[in-house]
Amino acid sequence: MTTGVDTPVTRAAIVTGSATGIGAAVARALASRGWSVVINYTRSEQEAVETVAACRGAGGEAVLCRGDVAVDSDCRRLVATALEAFGRVDALVNNAGTTRFVAADDMEGLDAADFERIFAVNVLGAFQMARATRAALEASGDGAIVNISSYSGMNGLGSSLAYAASKGALNTLTKGLAHTLAPHVRVNAVCPGYADTRWARVGLQDDAYERFKTGLEAALPLGRMPSAEDVAETVLWFLTAGRTVTGQLLVVDSGEHMAGGIAPGDG
Repeated sequence: MTTGVDTPVTRAAIVTGSATGIGAAVARALASRGWSVVINYTRSEQEAVETVAACRGAGGEAVLCRGDVAVDSDCRRLVATALEAFGRVDALVNNAGTTRFVAADDMEGLDAADFERIFAVNVLGAFQMARATRAALEASGDGAIVNISSYSGMNGLGSSLAYAASKGALNTLTKGLAHTLAPHVRVNAVCPGYADTRWARVGLQDDAYERFKTGLEAALPLGRMPSAEDVAETVLWFLTAGRTVTGQLLVVDSGEHMAGGIAPGDG
């Protein structure tokens, strides 16, 4: 993308929940392609600072902005930060997410507050960020949103029933936003299966996680869990190459959907 005098224009993105895991991998991948990135976090400040440094080391610019996407004023402040630092927003990656690890058959293990918090971050947060960035994305001329959803939203399995339900709602929101923001902004979702990230390791704890990973990879047609970097590659395709693609939910799961699904307690 160039100006009329062939001066390169640096594109800018906001990646929510980008201190660690998939969000950090997306931010680093964008920076390596010369993008400027807003790194967002709620609690993991040190990791967020490290991600900013990694993005700058990869060749892009990056700024830090703490904020909870469940709070609308924080979402609007994220956009204001991007516009102040970079003068534009070309892409939004809604990666911020939360869950509780509760077995599906433990229906007493979840309460209304769990559902409210999970939906506030995973669904309402994505909506509020899309609303806050809308004008800037439309002004970009090539605006795009990618929601980081989950295969849990399709098969109902995952860290908890509340999490799976929230991702199903996010999938529906993706399609609704694709209709609403067309033709100026493309909206798609990447739906990873179980990915090899710190988030999963912390949720399941190391010993249980290793047993789960071994059992899962034995069942996966491709024989390995996707990494954060694998998911990031797909996100970048939606942002930079899929110019006629919108309203799509793309599963990235090493063939997990063909293996019938596996719950965290299996294996």
